[in-house]
Amino acid sequence: MVSTVFIDGEVGTTGLQIRQRLEGRNDVRLLSIAPERRKETAARAELLNSADAVILCLPDAAAKEAVSLIDNPKVKLIDASTAYRTAPDWAYGFAELDSAQRDKIAASTRVSNPGCYATGAIALLRPFVAAGVLPANWPITINAVSGYTGGGKSMIAEFEDPNAANYTHENFRIYALPLQHKHVPEIQKHGQLDIRPIFAPSVGRYAQGMIVEIPLHLDLVPGRPTLKTLNETLSAHYAGERFVTVADLVESGAMTGLDPEGLNGTNRMKLFTFGTEGTGQARLVALLDNLGKGASGAAVQNLNLVLGLDEASGLN
Repeated sequence: MVSTVFIDGEVGTTGLQIRQRLEGRNDVRLLSIAPERRKETAARAELLNSADAVILCLPDAAAKEAVSLIDNPKVKLIDASTAYRTAPDWAYGFAELDSAQRDKIAASTRVSNPGCYATGAIALLRPFVAAGVLPANWPITINAVSGYTGGGKSMIAEFEDPNAANYTHENFRIYALPLQHKHVPEIQKHGQLDIRPIFAPSVGRYAQGMIVEIPLHLDLVPGRPTLKTLNETLSAHYAGERFVTVADLVESGAMTGLDPEGLNGTNRMKLFTFGTEGTGQARLVALLDNLGKGASGAAVQNLNLVLGLDEASGLN
């Protein structure tokens, strides 16, 4: 059986990458709207209700409007915006979150695709809080750097188009200085944190790829976990996963640096435990493609799950 899929917002950065991952597959058929009719509510509503699955690649307000247009209860909906990431009646689209999450996604008609930074942060936090290695009320700081494609069309133009009004020559920039970022609520909720984490994002002068990092003073954490404990906890949580892997301490210990572009073009995420045993300090690090596991790759993975297809289809 071939399932029909409509990408609402297919001309954006995430939408285009999703389309590329779906084109050429024989188990899905893409539906498209004529360019001149993209702003016609009736035309969009027709496609939104006729497809087996819909992926929304829209700003929050537009995504909410699109959801309101769907009255066909059979439509499987995946939203890539921030709008529903903490909504209780939506499945959070990080299949590796825990042992039950994959089945929740597969059984749902409403799935919220995670944010890119949030994917890395939650991947690092959830195993430790769930296992009791980190208390839920522990103060967490998250440092991260992303390629500029994570900022959408405006930021892409800012770094790539010399004719753009906001063109910049900056090589590196920190932002979200008031400590208000749209990914923080989902990090807190799905990371199972009682305290709002400090999130310090930055952008580099490269297109895509992401590093998310959480430093810890282990001697201050109850139970004083070791690097070995941290690494074993991560490894146990993600054992058998296809898209999330954990570097062992030998691999991590031999590394002298980490390239944020190292997993570009994939739906993979790799987790590292850095530090020197006995110093009481650790650096937990996630490496992923902000447009892969952090966006379009995750959306395709969730699409496969809700349609009952091989989870890795289009992602190998």
